[in-house]
Amino acid sequence: MKKKIAFICVHNSCRSQMAEAFGKAYLSEKYDCYSAGTETKPEINGDAVRIMKEHFGIDMKNQYSKLISDIPAPDIVITMGCNVHCPNIPCKERTDWGLDDPTGKSDEEFIKTAQAIREKIMELFGGL
Repeated sequence: MKKKIAFICVHNSCRSQMAEAFGKAYLSEKYDCYSAGTETKPEINGDAVRIMKEHFGIDMKNQYSKLISDIPAPDIVITMGCNVHCPNIPCKERTDWGLDDPTGKSDEEFIKTAQAIREKIMELFGGL
């Protein structure tokens, strides 16, 4: 049985969505990857969707914002750095990546954030 990774953020519209997309693209043989938020947005960040497609070849158009209660119980919880404390999510491992939200910023900031997420996934879960 594969371990479950949950990428958690406040609105589940940008950083955690990019992390879920990278996780599904790179880790799906060993892990089931999900993202969720303590709140949701009507749709995920369009700039994040565009940057992931244009710069990383990953299509996020079918992803959507979810609450923590909408995903299966994770083995590993990774918060994105938005001071989210999720005591109601039991897990075996928990870490925070301390990433700033690029929402409303330049494409370069989105690319930088996406690259940081990709690097952290590689560091934690092995080379891609």
